[in-house]
Amino acid sequence: MVLHGRKVVGGVVEGEALVTRDHISGWGGIDPRTGSVIEVRHELRGQSFAGKVLVFPGAKGSSGWSAMFHSTRLHGKAPAAMLFNEMTTKVALGAVVTHAPAMTDFDSDPLECIETGDWVRVDADAGIVEVTKKGR
Repeated sequence: MVLHGRKVVGGVVEGEALVTRDHISGWGGIDPRTGSVIEVRHELRGQSFAGKVLVFPGAKGSSGWSAMFHSTRLHGKAPAAMLFNEMTTKVALGAVVTHAPAMTDFDSDPLECIETGDWVRVDADAGIVEVTKKGR
């Protein structure tokens, strides 16, 4: 399966997908030392996005979002790539400081097409996301 979208941060990377339908809060929602979601009611609570292709609707919370995601990079716990639906200044700056390939504005909703555990190749420079379903 192939999705087409718009580059936010360039680069090419492959990895396992971690998908959530919940928006992610940076400040108070993640632990940058582990790359884990710590927000109490979040569906990914206790799971780490470190080295994974993070697929999520978008950012929520304060402007501290980008600082927290920058800290994940400094700790070596940043996502390998970020795919999201809602472009905001928070998520855009967070993607830039994380240095992870990032994309948005897809021709198909990645939350409908990608599942946790799928293998995903993100070529943000070309605007292409290739998805290999888990178990294949």
